[in-house]
Amino acid sequence: MSARRSLVWLGLTPEPEQELPAAVAALRSPSAGRPPSALVAAERHRVERLVLRGTQRGWLRYLREVTDLVVRAAGSRTTDPKAALLAGEVVLDHHRMLIGLPGAGYDSTALQRHELERALARLRERPEPALVGPSEPWSAI
Repeated sequence: MSARRSLVWLGLTPEPEQELPAAVAALRSPSAGRPPSALVAAERHRVERLVLRGTQRGWLRYLREVTDLVVRAAGSRTTDPKAALLAGEVVLDHHRMLIGLPGAGYDSTALQRHELERALARLRERPEPALVGPSEPWSAI
């Protein structure tokens, strides 16, 4: 590791490392429901590699990908919003905390923060899924 490599970005928060792999795997998964464990493991490995051997630039590039997935999910009626909400909130919180770090990280993520705020608002406005069966089960009695 270079002595000139800045590691300050690693001290922001552990939530992205903990929360994003499963949520991103669900957003990348071609089918609804739980993502395949191999996809979650691959995403977890990617995040681990970025944190242990990556740079802030590479990390922010990854979070740009996550932002794109969240924005895409917000525009889709077939995507389960739970994973998109979680991923979007984690990335948005991360990007807001960049204001406390030296460098241009906060300014460079301004567009992503705006996109995430809009996407999260759309995801939160989605109606809850309809219940299967009658809403008043006692009405059949």
